[in-house]
Amino acid sequence: MINVLLVEDHELYRMGLSMLLSKADDINLVAESADGSDGIKKARELAPDVILMDIGLPNIDGIEATQRIKDFNPDIKILIFTSRDSEDDVFESFRAGADGYIMKGATPEQTISAIKSVYQGIGWIDPNIAKMVFSNLRKPSANVVVEQEQNKISKNNSYGLTEREFDVLELMVEGLTNPQIADKLVITKATAKAHVHSILQKLCASSRTQATAMAINERLV
Repeated sequence: MINVLLVEDHELYRMGLSMLLSKADDINLVAESADGSDGIKKARELAPDVILMDIGLPNIDGIEATQRIKDFNPDIKILIFTSRDSEDDVFESFRAGADGYIMKGATPEQTISAIKSVYQGIGWIDPNIAKMVFSNLRKPSANVVVEQEQNKISKNNSYGLTEREFDVLELMVEGLTNPQIADKLVITKATAKAHVHSILQKLCASSRTQATAMAINERLV
């Protein structure tokens, strides 16, 4: 059973999510909070497995609350659940220690899947967010193409990623699963999984989500 703490200030959203979580298999809603300060307090008292965290909270926003919670209990998984889709919010959330990022427009099935994924340590990032950020990063002006390629080579030397691992990392940022990566690169699923595992080790990332965030933030792809 996955114990979940819901931190959401919008009453209607909170009620809807509460109903969704109460009906989901293997999920137990242990408490609700309407502001960041109370969310931190309940996280410390209850030590939930997963926190579904809004960003725009009263008193303390969700990003700062995430960082504070991770400081005293890094084992708690935090899934950002928000309507904000700016790159700054995405980057800041993952820097604070978030394990996943999902938009409020996600389907109930996606929300439950995201909760279960971060609980398992897999991490989850909304496909629309991944594509949006990746798209923006892939629009260099002509005079910086050479510089970006040189930076990529530098990062390769720094992290020890191979050319094939860069290919796999790029597809991870696009939101592709291991089977989809295998199909795209015409390799076996086992090989794709091995590449992903190697990438996580070299980047010292505990999940695909953290590796993706690092790749975007440090412009590895």
